[in-house]
Amino acid sequence: MSQASRFADARHYDVIVSPVITEKATMASEQNKVVFRVRREATKPQIKAAVEKLFDVKVEAVNTLLRKGKNKVFRGSRGVRGDVKQAVVTLAEGHKIDVTTGL
Repeated sequence: MSQASRFADARHYDVIVSPVITEKATMASEQNKVVFRVRREATKPQIKAAVEKLFDVKVEAVNTLLRKGKNKVFRGSRGVRGDVKQAVVTLAEGHKIDVTTGL
């Protein structure tokens, strides 16, 4: 393995933070879509390249959303949740990612 490809793999791991496992994400998986939590600075081409490289699948489209953090009160102290960026990745027909098994 060359040094350039090793750095590319490390960079791809930095783009994707974790898979999102919720009821809504599970229902989206029936339409060949997978939801990931990604870095806030990540762009759609970076997310597409990371998913294709890490999971060895063909990506058709990437849609992103930025969920703003909420003000919360826990045991009388106030705090703010951080902003979270999510990516909904549409896979090509015949490709599949099982996020429950891990990477």
